[in-house]
Amino acid sequence: MVIVLNKDLHDSSRFLSDDPLFLFHLPLETISTSFLRENIKEREGNEGNRKHSSWTSGHSGRKFVLGALLPRTWHPARWLNTSSSAANNSFDTFFSEGSSGKYVPRALFVDLEPTVIDEVRTGSYKKLFNPKQLISGKEDAANNFARGHYTVGREVIDHCVDRVRLLADDCSNLQGFMVFNAVGGGTGSGLGSLLLERLSAEYGKTLKLGFTIFPSPKNLNRLISQTISSLTTSLRFDGSMNVDISEFQTNLVPFPRIHFMLSSYAPIISSARAHYELCSVPEITKAVFEPSRMMAKCDPSRGKYMACCLMYRGDIAPKDVNQAVRSIKTKKSVQFVDWCPTGFKCGINYQAPFAVPGGDLAKTKRAVCMISNNTAVSEVFSRIDHKFDTMFAKRAFVHWYLGEGMEEGEFSEAREDLAALEKDYEEVLQDGQQDEEY
Repeated sequence: MVIVLNKDLHDSSRFLSDDPLFLFHLPLETISTSFLRENIKEREGNEGNRKHSSWTSGHSGRKFVLGALLPRTWHPARWLNTSSSAANNSFDTFFSEGSSGKYVPRALFVDLEPTVIDEVRTGSYKKLFNPKQLISGKEDAANNFARGHYTVGREVIDHCVDRVRLLADDCSNLQGFMVFNAVGGGTGSGLGSLLLERLSAEYGKTLKLGFTIFPSPKNLNRLISQTISSLTTSLRFDGSMNVDISEFQTNLVPFPRIHFMLSSYAPIISSARAHYELCSVPEITKAVFEPSRMMAKCDPSRGKYMACCLMYRGDIAPKDVNQAVRSIKTKKSVQFVDWCPTGFKCGINYQAPFAVPGGDLAKTKRAVCMISNNTAVSEVFSRIDHKFDTMFAKRAFVHWYLGEGMEEGEFSEAREDLAALEKDYEEVLQDGQQDEEY
C-alpha cells in the first residue's frame, strides 16, 4: 500500500526483509521502521500460506486509514463528507476531495493476486476507497522475490506508477510517500522494492517513510495501526514535532545509510484490564524503552541511541514529560552516542488516542510512541545474515530465483551490501565507545 502525502499550504503544521535482496534494493532516501516481532520459525508469507492472508500489509494499511477516520464523523455506508473535516486543514494530508465534494484516502492498494484486494472492493468500507486505486494481478509471486521484482511484478508496475503519479499530481505541495508492505512473500519484498526504485527514479529525493510488516498474530495489526497513527498524529493534527515528513529525516537520520528505525508504543492495555491499569506519563515513558515493547525484535539496551523522538498524545502535561525524561536519562540502560548528547526530542499532541470499538486494545487517556535510531537494530540484520548463509550454502531454492530472471551474483552482492550495513552500525557503536574512553 502506498499513501501519497500532501502538505497543506495553509497549515503550520523499517524496511527490513527476511530476504537481503530487499534491503539491497532499498533507496537511501527511504526512512524505514519495522514491525518484525516475528517467531523466527514462521517463514511463510501471505502469498505462500493463506492462513496469513488476514495479516498482510494491505490490512495494516487499511486499518491505519480507518484509524485516521476514528476522530471524525464517518460511517462505512457513505463517503467522508467535507463538513466533518472542514475544521482541520491538515486532513488534506491524507485525503483528497473529489468532484462530488466527498473525501477519499490518497492511497493505493496493490497485490499480485486478487484475494486481499477483493476484500477491500467488496467489504464494509468499499465506499471509502476509490476503486481505481485498488490494483490486483491474476497470479501471486509464490513466495519468490524474483517473481515480484522481475517477472510478474513488472506486469503491473507501470500501472502502479501511473496511479501514484495521478495521486501526486493531485497534491498542492507533495511531501512524500508512506509505503506499507509485508515481506513474508514475494509481492511485498519484490514488487515493493521495484516500486521504491521507480519512485526514486521519478521523484528523486522526495522522502519515503516505510512500514514493513512480517506475518504475526492477527491482533498485532491493530497495534501496528495504533503505532503508525501515533507516529503520524502531527501530520494530521496540530503538533510541535514531525509536522512534516521531512522532519523525520532531520530528527532521526544522522547518516544516509543509517535509516532503519525502531518504534515502540505504550500503554498496551487489553479491554478486560482497562480498569486496573495505570498509565501515568512516567510509567508509559519508561515502558516504551523496554525490549518487549519494541516493534522489531531486538534489545535497545545492547546498543546506543543516535536519535530518539517521543511523541505524546492525549492528556499530557509538559512538566510531567520533563520529569519522565529526566528520570530516563539517569538510567544506564538508555545510552546515547557521544556526539548526540542532547538525546531526546519530545512532542505533545493533545488529540487523545482512539481505540477501535469492540477491539482488544482499550481506549486510554494518554499514550506515547517512540521512534528511534539505535545501533541495536543490527541484531535484526544479523539474524537475516545467519538464515541466509545457512540456506545459500546449500543453494536451497536458488533455482527458483534463477528461473525468474535473477543472476546468482545478485545474492552475493546483496549479502555484501547487508554486511557493509552491519559494519556501518558497528562503527557508529565503536566510535561512541572510544569517545567514552577518552
